[in-house]
Amino acid sequence: MKSSMKYSLAVVFILSGVAHFVAPSVYLPMMPDYLPAPVLLIYLSGVAEIAGGVGLLIPRFRRAAGWGLIWLLVAFFPVHIHMVLNASEFDFAGWVLYARLPLQVVFIWLIYRCFVRRSEV
Repeated sequence: MKSSMKYSLAVVFILSGVAHFVAPSVYLPMMPDYLPAPVLLIYLSGVAEIAGGVGLLIPRFRRAAGWGLIWLLVAFFPVHIHMVLNASEFDFAGWVLYARLPLQVVFIWLIYRCFVRRSEV
């Protein structure tokens, strides 16, 4: 896969992680009630996204960062499902909430293809 795609993925995750610190209040309503310490989880997921994005830029850490981001995206599924099931609570169009679920799968596939597969490392 082209290196521009690889750098783009890294930048997306770094910027997304930074957003968790710049505007944590945006993420707070997305957190399901059953998750403990939602603000802490927002910050931890921000750190994980930044670390994963930076790791994608360092050849030695690309594969591990890719796996970490894949697991992070899998861990985000309950939040996205919570948002779909409680769509009336959010200021997003319903189709946006539904589109996020397959978009997560696309991101997982891209990360796997770009960074995890042995042939790409």
